[in-house]
Amino acid sequence: MAPPDPDVLVPTWTGLVDDAAIFPPGNAPLDEATAAHAARRSQWYAGLVGSFVLRDTDLPLVRGTDADLSVVVTGGAGQLAGPLALASRLGLSVVGVEIALRDLDDPAGNARRVVAAVDAARADGVLDEQTPVHVELPPADPSASWLAAADEVSAAELRLKFRTGGTEATAFPPALTVTRWIDAALDRETPFKCTAGLHQALRHRDPATGFEHHGFVNLMLATHQLFEGGSVDDAVEVVELTSAPDVVRLVRDADLAGVRRWFTSFGSCSVTEPLESLITTGLLEDE
Repeated sequence: MAPPDPDVLVPTWTGLVDDAAIFPPGNAPLDEATAAHAARRSQWYAGLVGSFVLRDTDLPLVRGTDADLSVVVTGGAGQLAGPLALASRLGLSVVGVEIALRDLDDPAGNARRVVAAVDAARADGVLDEQTPVHVELPPADPSASWLAAADEVSAAELRLKFRTGGTEATAFPPALTVTRWIDAALDRETPFKCTAGLHQALRHRDPATGFEHHGFVNLMLATHQLFEGGSVDDAVEVVELTSAPDVVRLVRDADLAGVRRWFTSFGSCSVTEPLESLITTGLLEDE
């Protein structure tokens, strides 16, 4: 197999993996995780790594860091501004905010409250106008109420966040569900990120847990196919591919760099696993 063309592949993978080492199942201590994140800047694969993801409650503990931070709001919309004001006082670089909808009975109303809180934080100067805010929708099939919440997020020019795994088998959405999420985001011309479970480039079954994990390259390919007008059923087949040669062939024929406009990144408790997976599949050349 010919080595990847750096001019094509570097934009595809740049900033793809947000460093979520402190979250399950990694659960790295915060001090160790921030030190490892800083050390990666001198590595040949530094460009693969995006922001450092931490909880809003962790902000006082990273005073003095110069890392680009994505802040996960642990409370509801009413608790969004306070941590951002603290980050501003501490001189921290917040490059992203992530908040999950909590009202499962009225996700659209919850989304409107998040939008109002974001608008207030921007007006108060604690959240830059250009800082992306990802709103995590409930991990369920897109019902009318789910789609209404997506409409609210899109209308406010915020972004979506999809949970693609976890520490239990039920946390991994079926291929059809995650494909419908992506399709809904593209229908609304709304960028999205994913989080959890995307440890490897290709779909696979974890031998230790038996959990069926989505592959992040599979999801990128499905995004490409849907954006190009493909059907949800065809995209599901791509999400379910486990053959490395088949996936690599599709990557060679797709503009995955262009996909990054929509699929912005994914959070992972490990940076080395996605890296090694890209190398093993031949999609990234080891230094």
